[in-house]
Amino acid sequence: MINTENCLLCAQPRCTEACGKMDPAKLLRSLYFDNEYVVRNELPEPLPCADCDGRCETVCPTKVSIRKILSSARKEGTVRKEIDENILRTDFCGIPLENPFLLSSSCVSSTYDMCARAFEAGWAGVAFKTVCLMDIHEASPRYSTIKGGDHRVIGFKNIEQLSDHALVENLEIFRKLKENYPNKFLLVSIMGRDADEWAYLAEKMSDSGADALELNFSCPNMTVEHTGSDVGQIPELVEEYCRVVREHTKLPFIAKLTPNVAHIEDSAEAAIRGGADGVAAINTIKSLIEVDTNPKDGTFQASIGGYSGKAVKPIALRFIAELAQDPKLQYVHISAMGGIETWRDALEFIVLGADTVQVTTAVMLYGYRIIEDLRSGMAFYLQNHGFTSLREIRGATINDIVPTEKLDRSSIIYPKFLRDKCVGCGRCYLSCRDAGHQAISFEDRKPKMDPRTCVGCHLCVQICPRGAIVSSGVSVSKPE
Repeated sequence: MINTENCLLCAQPRCTEACGKMDPAKLLRSLYFDNEYVVRNELPEPLPCADCDGRCETVCPTKVSIRKILSSARKEGTVRKEIDENILRTDFCGIPLENPFLLSSSCVSSTYDMCARAFEAGWAGVAFKTVCLMDIHEASPRYSTIKGGDHRVIGFKNIEQLSDHALVENLEIFRKLKENYPNKFLLVSIMGRDADEWAYLAEKMSDSGADALELNFSCPNMTVEHTGSDVGQIPELVEEYCRVVREHTKLPFIAKLTPNVAHIEDSAEAAIRGGADGVAAINTIKSLIEVDTNPKDGTFQASIGGYSGKAVKPIALRFIAELAQDPKLQYVHISAMGGIETWRDALEFIVLGADTVQVTTAVMLYGYRIIEDLRSGMAFYLQNHGFTSLREIRGATINDIVPTEKLDRSSIIYPKFLRDKCVGCGRCYLSCRDAGHQAISFEDRKPKMDPRTCVGCHLCVQICPRGAIVSSGVSVSKPE
């Protein structure tokens, strides 16, 4: 991945205004979102950076080395391919979609104007923020984050609830959206407090313009008991409410499941028994961050909320894999979410078995514009690997998920040290010495591995800050 330094991904980028020959801000953004192949495809020939005065860097508020970064991208190789995004066409429970990318039900899809701008930007559809009959009052503030060393948000906590618009107002929004964007997909999320409310909402949505429904059994932030994730943790209730909805609408619908369970497939199977056409997972994970350590009046205050963002992707992938591996769920629609920022993130969910993917946190951080790189990156990947549709890769790697008890424990894959990249920091030595098998010595600022002691755990590979240690890729029998 090419480092974009401290690019701020500005809303009105001064660098592009200053350049006049290309759009450096868009190219930097694509590199930021792991889309270097598309950047190489779009870079003009010859690259105008060589003969310019660098005004783009002069006006940049953080003085990013724009010309150096783009020149490095060019040095990696030039690609010329006409990207055909028709290859992304798919469906949602039989409903045609122009691509698999949807906004998930949240604050990013809660008004007409927001959804319209998302459609204009290129999102195939939206899951509208959950409609209910409750009186919603939100707390302030309601967001907190965990950031990495480069200040990039990796974990995001919210205590947001459901739509605070009246039902009649939301119904008017749906009709207007469908009237003005008939080819876009409108998935409406609903939540009731009991069977009667679920039935009422299902009936109201049937002629609202909604293409399909998503039943919210997963919001962890509800102030009303026996709603949201309280329901999703009880398969019997999931089945009951799905059955009620099925009896009161002919629209296809999916159940949005909570990850705050040990076995998500139990609730998924219950939803299908109740008449659901598919499932969505995962919603946010119950969490507690930013605990107040400076009490006022002798009390500590903190609130449990829903955790999302890049940090939850490994957990979301695990749940999607378990759903895709369940033989009782083989032919149901799976809409996946959880930490998706780049097209590569989305690809991982699709090759595990997802049909569509949903995004919220990345849009909160970067805006609707990320759809450009999601679409172009995914389309380029498919074309470059000779695929003709998304269906060809759906579930392609699900059978490669190996249970722990079946892992090969008779061989070792040793790490490989790339001396030209090593700067002699000794981080590998410290980690191996204090948390590994003391297989690395460190003399004259040079690490050296002892194969007699190394067990191939690859801790050194993971912690090297320069990428100077990689897997050898060669499996050898363990020494006697």
